[in-house]
Order: sequence, then C-alpha cells, then structure tokens
Amino acid sequence: MSKYESGVKQIPHPQGVVYATLSDLSNIERVKDRVPADKIQDLTFDRDTVSVSVPPVGAITLRIVERDEPKCIKFETENSPVPFNLWVQLLPVTEATCKMRVTVKADIPMFLKPMIGSKLQDGVDKIADALAMLPY
Repeated sequence: MSKYESGVKQIPHPQGVVYATLSDLSNIERVKDRVPADKIQDLTFDRDTVSVSVPPVGAITLRIVERDEPKCIKFETENSPVPFNLWVQLLPVTEATCKMRVTVKADIPMFLKPMIGSKLQDGVDKIADALAMLPY
C-alpha cells in the first residue's frame, strides 16, 4: 500500500460544523455548481456515497465506511480502477477554527507507481484544497 497525504489545511470554521458537513455527502448539493464540468462528470451522491466520472480515469465510487465524530471520516472505493481508502482528519485549533488533512492509501502495482504516484499526490492535494474552501 502506498500512502499519500495532503498538507495541513486551516479552516476558518469550528471542527463540529466541518465534520457535520463532510460526514453527510448529501451536502454536496450545496456546492455541486462549483465543480468544474471538464474535470468531473456524472456526479451523483447520497448521505453515504459519492460517484463521479473523472476523464481519463473513469467512474469512481466512494462510500463512507467509518465516522469518528468529530475527528475523522473514512472512505473506501466501491468502484475504482485502483482500489484505495481515503480519510479526512479534523483537529480543533480554537473554538472557531480547525485544521484538516486528507490521506489516501492505495494499492498501486509497482510498475504503475512511477506513472500515477505523482498524479495521486496532486489529486489528494486538490481534494484538501477544495474541502478547505467549502462554505461550511
């Protein structure tokens, strides 16, 4: 398993509010108009799952498999060309702010790692940036 971590992102909202928003994927409805259509297509979601089509990767479905309120949300792929787990960790900084890190563990075959490892790291960083900018 290969591990990819984002940098720590500061979020100007309380840990509980951020956790409540991210742990219910139906909240994507509030921000789906901000998703770039050229990067992500066929976005569908409910409380526990999100599915997207990402050219040229294809369809990816993530399901929340564990909620540790208010600290961590763990996801697992149900449909992905490369199986992986993703989790979002939240820690309070003050009563009004928190910090976040996104981590991915992926089962990447050794011969593919040089080709997709940097792209996966870039993806983890972009996910963290996008989550940090949500209007909680």
